[in-house]
Amino acid sequence: MTSVKTATDASGISDYTPKSSRIVSIEPFTEKEKRIVFEVADGSAQNWKAGQFYELSIFGVGEAPISMCSASTGDARVEMCVRAIGNVTNAVHRLREGDTVGLRGPYGNGFDMNEAAGRDVLFAAGGLGLAPCRSFIQEVLRERDKFGRVIILIGFKSPAEMLFAQDIEQWGNRDDVELLLTVDRGDDDWKGHTGVITTLFNDIEINASETTAFIIGPPVMFKFTVLEVLARMVPESRIICSLERRMKCGLGKCGHCQIRDVYVCQDGPIFTYQQVRRLREAI
Repeated sequence: MTSVKTATDASGISDYTPKSSRIVSIEPFTEKEKRIVFEVADGSAQNWKAGQFYELSIFGVGEAPISMCSASTGDARVEMCVRAIGNVTNAVHRLREGDTVGLRGPYGNGFDMNEAAGRDVLFAAGGLGLAPCRSFIQEVLRERDKFGRVIILIGFKSPAEMLFAQDIEQWGNRDDVELLLTVDRGDDDWKGHTGVITTLFNDIEINASETTAFIIGPPVMFKFTVLEVLARMVPESRIICSLERRMKCGLGKCGHCQIRDVYVCQDGPIFTYQQVRRLREAI
C-alpha cells in the first residue's frame, strides 16, 4: 500500500493548493467533449509521464481528476480532453478562453515508456479512452526509432462521437504506423469499418513475444479487448491499462479509489493486467 501524500513542492506550495491556470484555447470535438489547453499562471514548467493526471478545480464548484491528452513538452501548458458529465466538467464547458481554473498535480504513477522500448506497441482505445492514450502515442512517435511496429486500434460508438480526428488522419498517413478505425454504428456518410473494436483484431497479426499492449476505454470495451490480446498470447505483465475512472482526491485521502490495500490515485492509475486481475472489484 502506498503512503498518502502530505508533502509540499520545492516552492513550499502544499499538494492541496491548486495553481491558478488560464484557458488559452478551446476546441469542441462533440456536444460533450472539448479539448482545452491551460497555462499555469506562474509560468512554471509542467512535466508528467503518460498516464498521470491533474486535479482540475473550478472555484466555488469543486474539482475532478482529468488525465492529460498529450505528451509533456516541459512548458507551462497542460492539455486535456474534458467530457461534460458532472458539476465540475459541465462548469468547465461553460468557460471561455482567458478564464481561470485551478490545477494541482501531476499525480499517479504514469508509465515509463522506456519499459516498452525495443518492442512492438499495440494501442487499443475506445471512446474517451483515446484522450489519455493519445499521450502514450505521442511519446512513442516522438521517439519512433526506439520501438518496433506501432499498431493503433480506435473505436467510437458513431462518427459523430469521434475525437481527435485530425490526429487520427495524421497517424493513418504515416508509413511507420498501422492504424485501424471503427465505429459501432455508421451513418449515411460513413465509408469506414463498422463494428466493435474487437473486430479489428481480425485484420492484424501480433508477435506476442515482442508486444506491449495499451488498452484504455470503458469497462466493457476493456474486458473484451483484453480477451483478444490474451488469446494472442501477450503476457499479462505487458498489457497496460488505466483505472482512472475510480479516482477523486488524487492524494489517497478520501478513500474513494481504494481497492483492498491499493490506492488507485497513488499506486496507479496505470496498472498491468496482471495487477488488475488480482483486484477483482476493478474488472
